[in-house]
Amino acid sequence: MTTIGIIGAGHIGSALARAFSGLGYDVVISNSRGPESLQDLVAELGPKVSAASAYDAAAAGDIAVVTVPLRALRDVPVEPLAGKIVLDTNNYYFERDGHIDALDRGETTTSELVQQHLPASKVVKAFNHILAGDINTTGLPAGAPDRRALGTASDYPEAIEFVTGVYDALGFDTVNAGPLSESWRLERDRPAYVARQTADQLRENLAKANRLP
Repeated sequence: MTTIGIIGAGHIGSALARAFSGLGYDVVISNSRGPESLQDLVAELGPKVSAASAYDAAAAGDIAVVTVPLRALRDVPVEPLAGKIVLDTNNYYFERDGHIDALDRGETTTSELVQQHLPASKVVKAFNHILAGDINTTGLPAGAPDRRALGTASDYPEAIEFVTGVYDALGFDTVNAGPLSESWRLERDRPAYVARQTADQLRENLAKANRLP
């Protein structure tokens, strides 16, 4: 069985640990405070979830999730994620992360920064424009007329394929926004951000997004 390594155990990371373990994946989750601080979460989520250091979670995962504040990106281990699909859930909050000129000017995207930090990984935008509490509660069967859609973006088709499969298994349609350079359309303060939308509505929201809020 595929193992998912999750770096970051905040609201999104914890929700994804629940989601992936519910789909039958083995999950190794980490945070900045050490695995002992995650024992209550691990006990709650059951035997398919374990805790480790960030390096060990990255090494254990066949697929990884990076869900840390952007200011902590430099602490994400690089070598153990080489060659792996890495799901990036990040959003830029200058109030938390400090101002990053290239993002403020619309010259790059958060996911491109993650890809620069992880040059040998296959970064894919995922789960960044949904509230943590909605990940495990708002999915619907395929074909439902009001099925919610989530967006993704990547320079790697195999990464898009993986995220599409996960979204579908959790009850969401997928809209591909294109390469990482287009992932800004899914970011904070754009029309698609945390909106409950169908695939058609998400496509419309992506199309009408402005590069600078």
